[in-house]
Amino acid sequence: MAEIQAERTAAPPPVVFSERSRLVEGVRAYGLIVAMWLRSTMAYRASFVMTTVGNFVSTAFDFVTIMLMFAHVDVLGGFTLPEVALLYGTSATAFGLADLVLGSMDRLGRRVRDGTLDTLLVRPVPVLAQVAADRFALRRLGRITQGLLVLGYALVTLDIAWTPVKVLMLPMMVLSGAAIFGAVFVVGAAFQFYAQDASEVQNAFTYGGTTMLQYPPTVFAKDLVRGVTFVVPLAFVSWLPALYVLGRDYPLDLPRWVAGLPPVVAAGCWVLAGLAWRVGLRSYRSTGS
Repeated sequence: MAEIQAERTAAPPPVVFSERSRLVEGVRAYGLIVAMWLRSTMAYRASFVMTTVGNFVSTAFDFVTIMLMFAHVDVLGGFTLPEVALLYGTSATAFGLADLVLGSMDRLGRRVRDGTLDTLLVRPVPVLAQVAADRFALRRLGRITQGLLVLGYALVTLDIAWTPVKVLMLPMMVLSGAAIFGAVFVVGAAFQFYAQDASEVQNAFTYGGTTMLQYPPTVFAKDLVRGVTFVVPLAFVSWLPALYVLGRDYPLDLPRWVAGLPPVVAAGCWVLAGLAWRVGLRSYRSTGS
């Protein structure tokens, strides 16, 4: 009887949540928050259309600038306009997807600074999901649409000796590139736990990174190319796989099989991003306001 009584009065065992359950809960919460913002956006459809068109037009000026360059030259760094369009289209589409899903991460510094992050911490929802879905902007579809149009122009214009591997390389580089950019968004947000106002530093690697990838690697110094290959691996977003599709050599004389590594690099980037996010979140100290 004493043993039975002890079992009844003993505290229940702690509930252990696996990483998989946290991920599922985070995705579910992200979807619910995004759905809320979508309903809010669709309440003003005319405004949504105008802002989306504005986003499309403003990002299209990047490619217009490239076209103006080619109005005066036939090649840029040894690349023709359709070849540069392939680099542009893949990197712009990949970044557009990451920006659509995680573009709100740069708001974290503002929340840390004014103390509104505290309201996210007390909710039974993963903080990363809340920050990523905050003020979800469907107008960013304009950037994705513009990138896809340029990519379509490149594929129609280029004379590529297509193989099954090259065909599969296109969706792989877009999806893996979006994942790599997404990891950079998360790492940049984690840094803002310490800097509190470092959104421009984050933008230098995200918006600045996609602008750099829209041009051939041959126009940049080799030290910079090494940096975006081995330090911040943005070269795996478009340069390495796109040059494989075009049948061109990479400036650093890497073996051709590295063009198939973007999914592996994306997975590694997300492991590091997850660690950085956890360290940053644990270091957070409320403002007390």
